[in-house]
Amino acid sequence: MEAINNLKKFVVFKLDNEEYGIDILRVKEIKEMIGITRVPKAAYFVRGVMNLRGEVIPIVELRKKFNLPEAKDTANSRIIIVTVDDITVGLVIDSSSEVLEINSDLIEDAPSSIGSVEQGNILGIGKVNNRLIILLDVARILSNTALM
Repeated sequence: MEAINNLKKFVVFKLDNEEYGIDILRVKEIKEMIGITRVPKAAYFVRGVMNLRGEVIPIVELRKKFNLPEAKDTANSRIIIVTVDDITVGLVIDSSSEVLEINSDLIEDAPSSIGSVEQGNILGIGKVNNRLIILLDVARILSNTALM
């Protein structure tokens, strides 16, 4: 029974051939790339805004936020709608792959030098079979982000 309580669910997605995960409790939905309106003088990593059932939400390019090379949208590109407290934001990703349950025993602290993603934005590294999944702290990413 204890092992069940140690399982955490993450929505796993790809950016630049690396796998990332976001706590499923933060994910509201996953949308196809539709109707993004540019906003003048927005931060460099803000693609624009979209109308989500009457609510205007900012759309953040995670590739730009994490200083990854730019890439064109593909048929697999998606927007993950996340919420933190009363803030709703869309995150542009290369592709969404699955929901994974990861035992907390298989999550290690992030190394101090993690490349283009600031260590403070990372909850840890999940080890699932032969895969390493960078688990993101959405609350920290959004709190460190001046969206407009």
